[in-house]
Amino acid sequence: AEPPRARTPSREAEADFYCVKWITWKGERTPVITQSENGPCPLLAIMNILFLQWKASGVKLPPQKEVITAEELMAHLGDCILSTQPREPSEGLQLNFQQNINDTMTVLPKLSTGLDVNVRFTGVSDFEYTPECIVFDLLNVPLYHGWLVDPQSPEVVQAVGKLSYNQLVEKIITCKQASDSSLVSEGLVAEQFLESTASQLTYHGLCELTAAVREGELSVFFRNNHFSTMIKHKGHLYLLVTDQGFLQEERVVWESLHNVDGDSCFCDTDFHLSHAPGKEGATAAPPDHRLQQRQVDQDYMIALSLQQQQGQDPSALSDLELARQLQQEEYHHHHHHHHHHHHQQQQRQQQQVPAQGRAQPAGRPAGERRQRQKPDLDCTLL
Repeated sequence: AEPPRARTPSREAEADFYCVKWITWKGERTPVITQSENGPCPLLAIMNILFLQWKASGVKLPPQKEVITAEELMAHLGDCILSTQPREPSEGLQLNFQQNINDTMTVLPKLSTGLDVNVRFTGVSDFEYTPECIVFDLLNVPLYHGWLVDPQSPEVVQAVGKLSYNQLVEKIITCKQASDSSLVSEGLVAEQFLESTASQLTYHGLCELTAAVREGELSVFFRNNHFSTMIKHKGHLYLLVTDQGFLQEERVVWESLHNVDGDSCFCDTDFHLSHAPGKEGATAAPPDHRLQQRQVDQDYMIALSLQQQQGQDPSALSDLELARQLQQEEYHHHHHHHHHHHHQQQQRQQQQVPAQGRAQPAGRPAGERRQRQKPDLDCTLL
């Protein structure tokens, strides 16, 4: 297998226009902006939310539109921001609105290349407050991540604390050089945490995310330097499929986010399972690591289709939850067998899974990002 191709700046500059995929969403023809490169592109994640909720945002495209440029998207976004007075403006926010608009206009160009966001490991809405976050606040678009420390690991909680990603990296470097052995070991614990959670989604994070996101809420999910459009439907999380490889697949709209290992299923616009046709040749394979439809786990699919037949909302511990736990145990017990199976399937599909790089977003300390209310729920995966 050849190594994943590195993106060069010249390639990045070329990706100045995007293909439009038309889907039926809540009975209306709705555009989804797709991308050919696995770039960060928060612009698409935000714009796709505005298109999906066009009734509120007023953002629409002519029905014959097949290609859109970054400039056009920016113009739509700018209009949208200018028309968005804060919903519940505090005095400060009202006074700052013009300043925020000015700040936003400086941030906008970064949206098509990459934003500096810096996660804190304490909660799914916790980011260091950088000017970049203003765009999300002004548009009332929640920004989430799932890279959380498990509260049941007290020494990790102690080592990571309320630090942001950037601060934690600095702490690790400092601790390694310390003469105090307890500091050295704390640094090692922190480093081990970053290495063992390189996928940037933990089980505790997934639980908290599922609890925090409101039913039907559209939001942006940040993971591995990638911004995705996320929705919660009947208690489960899904990411919008924006890969250009699926431009013609109208039945592939959402991808489930139900475990941290990257196994996922594709669903149509009504969140029913869609069996994506096997792609021929490595080039047709979607470049995004999340989109590798490796062994789609049978328990999950059976539970999901059972649930859909019965038309029920998942109860506290649904078939799906049980299947998920079973699958987790299965995964750990029969990892080698599974790995072999994965390998065979990957050969069949001729898909290369790119190595997951850790995002190293550069941020600046600039006060706290405001906390969003989240339901007081605690769930533990056994």
